[in-house]
Amino acid sequence: MSTLPPCPKCQSEFTYEDAGLLICPECAHEWSATESGNATEDAKVIRDAVGNVLQDGDTISVIKDLKVKGSSLVVKVGTKVKGIRLCDGDHDIDCKIDGIGAMKLKSEFVKKV
Repeated sequence: MSTLPPCPKCQSEFTYEDAGLLICPECAHEWSATESGNATEDAKVIRDAVGNVLQDGDTISVIKDLKVKGSSLVVKVGTKVKGIRLCDGDHDIDCKIDGIGAMKLKSEFVKKV
């Protein structure tokens, strides 16, 4: 049987090792074998405008009209965005908005649906 630890995110037993990382094939979570999975996730907590904790894959709604820099497009209030990805930096949400394309948003201008 496998001596690898279960996935810290979904508790799957089907983890495997690749290039020094442990990978879960069910939820695609990757972590280092030497670090604790909970310590890295607890350190990076991104919250929306209301205070809800955001996670990768969540659906969010824009709470304010946002002008798209460099164009005349506007992301309207109430626009729903599915399948977000969290990233580091000032604009901490990476997403794809229908009709506009890929862009980054600040978590202070969205709320979790």
